[in-house]
Amino acid sequence: MAEENTQEPQANGQDKAAPSFSIKRVYLKDLSFETPMGLEGFNQKQAPKIEQELNVQVHRVDEVHHEVVLLLTITAKIEERVAFLIEVKQAGLFAISGMDNNMMAQIINANCPNILFPYARETIDGILTRGSFAPLMLPPINFDAVFAQALSSAQKQAAEKAQADA
Repeated sequence: MAEENTQEPQANGQDKAAPSFSIKRVYLKDLSFETPMGLEGFNQKQAPKIEQELNVQVHRVDEVHHEVVLLLTITAKIEERVAFLIEVKQAGLFAISGMDNNMMAQIINANCPNILFPYARETIDGILTRGSFAPLMLPPINFDAVFAQALSSAQKQAAEKAQADA
C-alpha cells in the first residue's frame, strides 16, 4: 500500500515542517564553589540567609540547534558575611524546528530551563554536601510564569518608551 502525503503545501511551494523539539544533550558547563568564611562558617548557630540569582542564556548553534544555559548563583550570608557561594551553569543542546517566533521563545525561555533546573538543583545539593553544608533543596521554579512576567515587563517598558518618544 502506498503512503499518502497528507501535508498541504504552502503558497510558496514548500511543505510546512511539523513542529519538533528534542533534547540532544544535558551537561554541566561550569561550576564554582567558594567558602570564604572557611572553618568559621561551620560553627555558626544561626541559619544563613540564602540569596538566589537566576538567568538564562541562549546561543543559536545552527538553524535547528540551540544551546540553552541556566545560570544559578546561590549566596549564603551570615551577618552580611558570605558563608558559601555557588555558581552553576547547567546547559543543554536542544533541537527545535518548525515553530513560529512566539512558540520558539516560549520553548527556549520556559521549557528548556524547566528541563535543566532539576540537574542544577541536584548539582548544588551535591556540592554543598561535599562541602559539609546541608543541602538546600531548592523549590521548583515556574519558568512559564517567569517568562510571562518578563514579557509583560518588556511590553510595559516598550509602551512607556513609545509614550515618552511621542
